[in-house]
Amino acid sequence: MRLSVLLLAMVCACAVVIGSAAPPPQDQEDVRGAFLTSRPKEKAPASESSTKLNRRRPKPTVSNDLGKKPEKKPDRPGGPAKPETAKPVNVARIGLGMTLFMRDSNGLAVRVDPEHVFHKGDRVRLLLETNTDGYLYIFNQTNDGAVMMIYPSEQLDDAGNYIKSHVPWEIPSGAAEQERLRWLAFDENPGTERLFFVLTREPLNGVPIEDELIAFCKNSSGSCPWRPPTEVWDVIKKQMQEPLAMDNSGRFGKAQTSPEQEASTRGLVLAKEDPEPSMIMLASSTSAMLVATLDLNHK
Repeated sequence: MRLSVLLLAMVCACAVVIGSAAPPPQDQEDVRGAFLTSRPKEKAPASESSTKLNRRRPKPTVSNDLGKKPEKKPDRPGGPAKPETAKPVNVARIGLGMTLFMRDSNGLAVRVDPEHVFHKGDRVRLLLETNTDGYLYIFNQTNDGAVMMIYPSEQLDDAGNYIKSHVPWEIPSGAAEQERLRWLAFDENPGTERLFFVLTREPLNGVPIEDELIAFCKNSSGSCPWRPPTEVWDVIKKQMQEPLAMDNSGRFGKAQTSPEQEASTRGLVLAKEDPEPSMIMLASSTSAMLVATLDLNHK
């Protein structure tokens, strides 16, 4: 089975593989609590909702040192770009929350166990949440074949990939006009898909996004989806060796809630009282990058 680039092809996993090294044992309540601690205690007013979600990076703030030239940063192929400002002393561990939904016989989205084995006709979608503002990249590999970037995409979100803390993001969107665009359907071709979720605090060097990605895909010499060069992929693979703490709630079978649907379609921040992600991956250090992989079992 091959994933659809247009729809991001994010049909989710039967097994979650966090890098290649086994994470050290950690208290699950600590992982979940550390991830959720930055959620606001109360919901934001409805007036603060966004009518159109903007995935492009925020515009830089104007510096008071008008005559001072910015310090030139050395290129670091594939690694996160150096931030322009000093990092805070206490940086929270970067985390990624995921909830896998499957369409039931009544057409409702219900939480499904990641170890579920999928078959022809099954339909799923994924809800993502981060605990920090950052940039989300998604790569796909089919049966140990070539790796390609399926998000950001020149066909989606104006080629942006900026994600705000605790603002959930559906893949694909349940608010799409057509039913066929609201779900990812398994076809008749079984296979193994691996999805790489790369979350960074700063944009990855050497990876085109926004106008650069759009221009690349328009260029006759450029082929989309974009494929990472060796030096970029080596950085991501190295980060995969870093252990992640994981918590799987095991609470499956419940339907997606109205707050989850509203927050993902209107760009609202989830509050502490709202439903929590089924799976949470949390970096074991204050690294600027997190890499998690999900394997898809389609028989």
